[in-house]
Amino acid sequence: MVQLFRSIAESHRFQNLVTAVILIAGVIVGLETSPEIIERIGGPLHIIDKVILAIFTVEAVTKIGAEGSRPWRYFRDPWNVFDFLIVAVCYMPVAGQYVAVLRLARLLRVLKLVRALPKLQVLVGALLKSIPSMGYVALLLSLLFYVYSVAGVFIFGQNDPRHFGSLPIAMVSLFRLVTGDAWTDVMYINMFGCERFGYQDFASMCTHSTAHPTFGAIFFISFMLLGSMVILNLFIGVIMGGMEEARAENVEADRMANLQRDGAPSVEDDLNQLVDKVGDLQAELHNLRVRLRKAEGAHPEHQS
Repeated sequence: MVQLFRSIAESHRFQNLVTAVILIAGVIVGLETSPEIIERIGGPLHIIDKVILAIFTVEAVTKIGAEGSRPWRYFRDPWNVFDFLIVAVCYMPVAGQYVAVLRLARLLRVLKLVRALPKLQVLVGALLKSIPSMGYVALLLSLLFYVYSVAGVFIFGQNDPRHFGSLPIAMVSLFRLVTGDAWTDVMYINMFGCERFGYQDFASMCTHSTAHPTFGAIFFISFMLLGSMVILNLFIGVIMGGMEEARAENVEADRMANLQRDGAPSVEDDLNQLVDKVGDLQAELHNLRVRLRKAEGAHPEHQS
């Protein structure tokens, strides 16, 4: 029975079936967002959803059964834990305010597609491996935001209260700028003053128009160079490094899996073979000593 479960779990047809069911589950969840479609074909969609849940249940049971007498090994894989939790939540008797939890669990079934496609696993693995390094880059970016936000409030707060009226507003404005969203408009407001640029629809807010032609240009251009063109590109570099590491680990895992599938000798087998070879060498040395002694006995004159 264990061999049957294992052959089914490793079958390409079974894996392709699960992948197709994941795609269908994603389409079903998308259709259920339309009240008109629910009113017209809500019954068949509900039946299809039950069938999808049954197939995912069979998948989990098959993989657990493939582990034989050690079913807990199934939960050593984080993706298996993710799959099992999604199936378990879908069986929970939720109602009322908890229906949203059930819908979210059904939506998360689409993420099983990451498990079905190895290339997506590499990308997700790269992102997860990049989180520690990305944290340091995010800390550096936060410091940059904080310094420029405080300086912006002190320098441009009276002239441009829409973008630098307070520290939280300034940080939100700088986040907008670093994405490249009309950052030159904010720069021109502070270079030419709110009376001359950008406050036509907010004239009541422009109470202390002050132009900063030189420092305004230096402030915003330097922020864009540091924030958008330098630090944000560090995120890309960190992710690329994580992708290379994840790809190398994936290649190594495939190599080990192929060795195990092909029945490659274990370390114990290699040691046994080495011990046998040492024994053969010892036997040959013994035979050589015996022949030498016999040869010396046959020619006693050489001993004198």
